[in-house]
Amino acid sequence: MRFLSFTHGRYRSFGIRTEAGVIDLGARLGGRVADLGALLTLLDRGMELPELRGAEADFGLEEIGWLPPIPAPGKILCVGLNYAEHREETGGRGQHAHPTLFVRFADSLVGHRQPLRHPGVSDQYDYEAELAVVIGRTAFRLPAERAWDVVAGVSGFMDGSVRDFQFHTSQFTPGKNFLESGAFGPELVTTDEVRDGFDNRLIRCEVNGEERQRARLGEMIFGIPELLAYVSQWTVLRPGDVIATGTPGGVGFARKPPRFLRPGDRVVVEIEGIGRLENPVRAAD
Repeated sequence: MRFLSFTHGRYRSFGIRTEAGVIDLGARLGGRVADLGALLTLLDRGMELPELRGAEADFGLEEIGWLPPIPAPGKILCVGLNYAEHREETGGRGQHAHPTLFVRFADSLVGHRQPLRHPGVSDQYDYEAELAVVIGRTAFRLPAERAWDVVAGVSGFMDGSVRDFQFHTSQFTPGKNFLESGAFGPELVTTDEVRDGFDNRLIRCEVNGEERQRARLGEMIFGIPELLAYVSQWTVLRPGDVIATGTPGGVGFARKPPRFLRPGDRVVVEIEGIGRLENPVRAAD
């Protein structure tokens, strides 16, 4: 199943993507559920979805504006330096026994097809293709072998990074949280659709049609079970929380010469069988 969050004019809702378009779950639940994150919480508590077999689409895909699948996550945790090639291109940083983690804020992200905002105050705006994991069940001190049991689904993620601000100190937070500098989507794809052949799925990034990054999900240094087990040692994972799992090699700042994003560029993050997240870059206000 593929869940999404969307707008239609001033109307905001969430639903299920079908071949015919979007089934508006928010409306079919009578407006009682605020967003997809709230729905995941209710499903974790035992709520069941209404019967939708044979339901007609309420909107065509070209009629909607795309929001991040989870518009307001309680937590957005991001993993740094989680592919060997990316570690190498950054000079071998992050060679630790545990994952490198930092946080993003919800207002740093836009949805599919929505414009990324160039930072303006920096010319070192970089792309990073990533897989995002969305939590579906509450978990604390989770054994690695049970990690997939608490995952609602996965999605694409563009961890837009403003490198000079990122490297002002050893803390990544400023460079990872510029307003509307990253993207998340298009959809939340449930785990039953992605587990088969998961490690062999291709993740790639294009800028203006030129491929810049390419890897397999199985190349992650810390896989999803290890990441969720580690994170849940020190924080409670709750439905709607998001973990971005790191980027492969090929980022702009490590190229010679560096190749950063400019207004007018178009960034694509594509993950095989999961989705194609596309965003133009616009100038800062």
